[in-house]
Amino acid sequence: MAQQKKFYLTKEGYEEQLKKYKELKEAERKNIIALQEARSQGDLSENADYDAARNNQAIIAAALKEVENILNNYEEITEGEESNLGNLGKYITVKFLNEDDAEEETYQLVGTVQANPLEQKISDESPLGKVILHAKVGDKVLVNTEDGDKFEVKIIKIVDENNKKGKQTKKK
Repeated sequence: MAQQKKFYLTKEGYEEQLKKYKELKEAERKNIIALQEARSQGDLSENADYDAARNNQAIIAAALKEVENILNNYEEITEGEESNLGNLGKYITVKFLNEDDAEEETYQLVGTVQANPLEQKISDESPLGKVILHAKVGDKVLVNTEDGDKFEVKIIKIVDENNKKGKQTKKK
Protein backbone atom coordinates (compact mmCIF):
# COMPACT_ATOMS: atom_id res chain seq x y z
CA MET A 1 0.00 0.00 0.00
CA ALA A 2 1.32 3.45 -0.91
CA GLN A 3 2.43 5.68 1.93
CA GLN A 4 0.01 8.54 2.63
CA LYS A 5 1.31 12.02 1.80
CA LYS A 6 1.98 14.27 4.80
CA PHE A 7 0.53 17.76 4.76
CA TYR A 8 2.55 20.35 6.65
CA LEU A 9 0.44 23.00 8.37
CA THR A 10 1.16 25.87 10.70
CA LYS A 11 -1.17 26.18 13.69
CA GLU A 12 -3.03 28.85 11.70
CA GLY A 13 -3.27 26.50 8.70
CA TYR A 14 -4.67 23.70 10.86
CA GLU A 15 -7.30 26.04 12.30
CA GLU A 16 -8.24 27.16 8.75
CA GLN A 17 -8.73 23.53 7.71
CA LEU A 18 -10.88 22.84 10.80
CA LYS A 19 -13.02 25.88 10.00
CA LYS A 20 -13.37 24.74 6.39
CA TYR A 21 -14.36 21.26 7.60
CA LYS A 22 -17.09 22.66 9.86
CA GLU A 23 -18.39 24.90 7.06
CA LEU A 24 -18.53 21.96 4.67
CA LYS A 25 -20.36 19.80 7.24
CA GLU A 26 -22.93 22.58 7.66
CA ALA A 27 -23.27 22.92 3.86
CA GLU A 28 -23.69 19.14 3.63
CA ARG A 29 -26.48 19.25 6.24
CA LYS A 30 -28.29 22.06 4.38
CA ASN A 31 -27.88 20.25 1.07
CA ILE A 32 -29.42 17.07 2.50
CA ILE A 33 -32.48 19.12 3.46
CA ALA A 34 -32.62 20.64 -0.05
CA LEU A 35 -32.31 17.15 -1.55
CA GLN A 36 -35.20 15.87 0.57
CA GLU A 37 -37.36 18.85 -0.40
CA ALA A 38 -36.56 18.34 -4.10
CA ARG A 39 -37.44 14.63 -3.83
CA SER A 40 -40.80 15.50 -2.33
CA GLN A 41 -41.70 17.44 -5.49
CA GLY A 42 -42.40 14.20 -7.32
CA ASP A 43 -41.02 13.22 -10.74
CA LEU A 44 -37.22 13.19 -10.40
CA SER A 45 -36.53 12.80 -14.13
CA GLU A 46 -37.27 16.48 -14.88
CA ASN A 47 -36.62 18.01 -11.48
CA ALA A 48 -33.96 20.73 -11.79
CA ASP A 49 -33.88 21.32 -8.02
CA TYR A 50 -33.13 17.65 -7.44
CA ASP A 51 -30.37 17.61 -10.10
CA ALA A 52 -28.79 20.75 -8.63
CA ALA A 53 -28.90 19.31 -5.10
CA ARG A 54 -27.32 16.03 -6.29
CA ASN A 55 -24.53 17.92 -8.09
CA ASN A 56 -23.96 20.07 -5.02
CA GLN A 57 -23.85 16.94 -2.88
CA ALA A 58 -21.05 15.49 -5.04
CA ILE A 59 -19.04 18.74 -4.87
CA ILE A 60 -19.42 18.96 -1.08
CA ALA A 61 -18.55 15.27 -0.62
CA ALA A 62 -15.35 15.66 -2.68
CA ALA A 63 -14.31 18.79 -0.76
CA LEU A 64 -15.03 17.09 2.58
CA LYS A 65 -12.97 14.07 1.57
CA GLU A 66 -10.04 16.34 0.66
CA VAL A 67 -10.17 18.26 3.97
CA GLU A 68 -10.57 15.03 5.96
CA ASN A 69 -7.49 13.62 4.18
CA ILE A 70 -5.51 16.74 5.11
CA LEU A 71 -6.66 16.65 8.75
CA ASN A 72 -5.93 12.91 9.04
CA ASN A 73 -2.46 13.20 7.51
CA TYR A 74 -1.06 16.52 8.68
CA GLU A 75 2.02 17.35 10.68
CA GLU A 76 2.09 20.63 12.53
CA ILE A 77 5.01 22.87 11.76
CA THR A 78 6.71 23.47 15.09
CA GLU A 79 8.80 26.44 16.08
CA GLY A 80 12.49 26.44 16.81
CA GLU A 81 15.73 25.47 15.18
CA GLU A 82 15.49 21.89 16.45
CA SER A 83 12.72 21.21 13.93
CA ASN A 84 13.51 18.56 11.32
CA LEU A 85 11.39 20.56 8.88
CA GLY A 86 14.08 23.16 8.21
CA ASN A 87 12.69 26.63 7.57
CA LEU A 88 9.09 25.46 7.15
CA GLY A 89 6.75 27.93 8.83
CA LYS A 90 9.42 30.62 9.05
CA TYR A 91 9.54 34.02 7.40
CA ILE A 92 12.49 34.22 5.05
CA THR A 93 13.76 37.47 3.60
CA VAL A 94 15.62 37.03 0.32
CA LYS A 95 17.33 39.36 -2.11
CA PHE A 96 17.12 38.50 -5.81
CA LEU A 97 20.70 38.83 -7.00
CA ASN A 98 20.14 38.68 -10.77
CA GLU A 99 18.21 41.95 -10.83
CA ASP A 100 19.92 45.36 -11.01
CA ASP A 101 17.52 47.12 -8.65
CA ALA A 102 16.64 44.03 -6.61
CA GLU A 103 14.66 44.62 -3.48
CA GLU A 104 14.35 42.30 -0.54
CA GLU A 105 11.22 40.17 -0.39
CA THR A 106 9.90 38.29 2.65
CA TYR A 107 7.99 35.03 2.24
CA GLN A 108 6.55 32.56 4.68
CA LEU A 109 7.58 29.04 3.73
CA VAL A 110 4.55 26.76 4.18
CA GLY A 111 3.25 23.38 3.04
CA THR A 112 1.36 23.11 -0.25
CA VAL A 113 -2.06 23.31 1.41
CA GLN A 114 -1.38 26.81 2.78
CA ALA A 115 0.56 28.20 -0.18
CA ASN A 116 -0.80 31.52 -1.46
CA PRO A 117 1.62 33.70 -3.43
CA LEU A 118 -0.71 36.70 -3.10
CA GLU A 119 -0.15 36.53 0.68
CA GLN A 120 3.61 35.93 0.26
CA LYS A 121 3.16 32.29 1.40
CA ILE A 122 5.18 29.95 -0.78
CA SER A 123 5.16 26.18 -0.85
CA ASP A 124 8.13 24.10 0.23
CA GLU A 125 7.62 22.24 -3.07
CA SER A 126 7.96 25.36 -5.26
CA PRO A 127 11.32 26.01 -6.96
CA LEU A 128 12.20 28.81 -4.52
CA GLY A 129 10.79 26.91 -1.54
CA LYS A 130 12.88 23.81 -2.25
CA VAL A 131 16.17 25.71 -2.17
CA ILE A 132 15.44 27.89 0.88
CA LEU A 133 13.99 25.04 2.96
CA HIS A 134 17.35 24.25 4.59
CA ALA A 135 19.24 27.45 3.77
CA LYS A 136 20.89 29.61 6.42
CA VAL A 137 21.27 33.38 6.71
CA GLY A 138 23.97 34.55 4.29
CA ASP A 139 23.58 31.59 1.91
CA LYS A 140 23.34 32.27 -1.81
CA VAL A 141 21.18 29.68 -3.54
CA LEU A 142 20.39 28.99 -7.19
CA VAL A 143 16.71 28.58 -8.09
CA ASN A 144 15.82 26.49 -11.14
CA THR A 145 12.30 27.31 -12.32
CA GLU A 146 10.04 24.76 -13.97
CA ASP A 147 10.43 26.47 -17.35
CA GLY A 148 14.22 26.25 -17.24
CA ASP A 149 15.05 29.77 -16.06
CA LYS A 150 17.58 30.21 -13.26
CA PHE A 151 18.12 32.97 -10.74
CA GLU A 152 20.08 33.41 -7.54
CA VAL A 153 18.85 34.66 -4.19
CA LYS A 154 20.68 35.52 -0.99
CA ILE A 155 19.11 34.67 2.36
CA ILE A 156 19.00 37.93 4.33
CA LYS A 157 16.95 37.00 7.39
CA ILE A 158 15.03 34.02 8.82
CA VAL A 159 12.43 34.62 11.51
CA ASP A 160 10.21 32.13 13.37
CA GLU A 161 6.44 32.46 12.94
CA ASN A 162 5.85 33.49 16.56
CA ASN A 163 8.78 35.92 16.42
CA LYS A 164 7.89 37.93 13.28
CA LYS A 165 9.38 41.14 14.62
CA GLY A 166 12.11 39.48 16.60
CA LYS A 167 15.75 38.74 16.04
CA GLN A 168 17.02 37.03 12.96
CA THR A 169 18.12 33.41 13.11
CA LYS A 170 21.86 33.22 13.69
CA LYS A 171 24.11 32.28 10.82
CA LYS A 172 25.87 28.98 11.46
